[in-house]
Amino acid sequence: MNGFEKRSEEKRKQILATTFSLMNSKKGTDGLTIDEVVKQSGISKATIFKYFDKKENLIHQVFMQFMTDMADSAKEIMAEELPFEETLIAMSQNKIRYLERVDHQFYLDLMAYYTKKNDQEFSLLMEAYTKESFHIMLDIFHRGRKEGKVDLRYSDEFLILFFQALVEGISNPKLYDKILPYTAEWTEVLVKGIAPNKK
Repeated sequence: MNGFEKRSEEKRKQILATTFSLMNSKKGTDGLTIDEVVKQSGISKATIFKYFDKKENLIHQVFMQFMTDMADSAKEIMAEELPFEETLIAMSQNKIRYLERVDHQFYLDLMAYYTKKNDQEFSLLMEAYTKESFHIMLDIFHRGRKEGKVDLRYSDEFLILFFQALVEGISNPKLYDKILPYTAEWTEVLVKGIAPNKK
């Protein structure tokens, strides 16, 4: 990468970081303006439009980067090949860290963007993220079975549905803020709930 390309990439990163910071507030995407990105980043409006063309593309890139970073961090945890319980706790804490990093409005905007926008690229990313999440969960369950931590009578399908129901319930805006402080307890109950009966 030559000097020009390096400076261009640094500017793109700065614009995205500034946009993330502005979106990650009570105002969310509705309150985001290019003028505010210019003011906060110190980068000209012409340069921002040169890289992103329009505000919608900027929002798109911020959401794409957030989801990609979250998926990459989960893969790093899996690569450590920790025991079942440690992996499950690390994955839960990782997800919570990402959710704690963002304002509740950012999370709501992300979910709204995913469900309402006709954005093929983002939909494909979310589909890949969901598929990868299922593969990761299956890998964790298989580790748990090998270690004798997950009861063999629970099928993969049941465990995936169980986790999916938990995640969707936890993601409910009415519950989200109340549940966040109890992450460790949720994980403990989960681990004990799928453990084999001690005879």
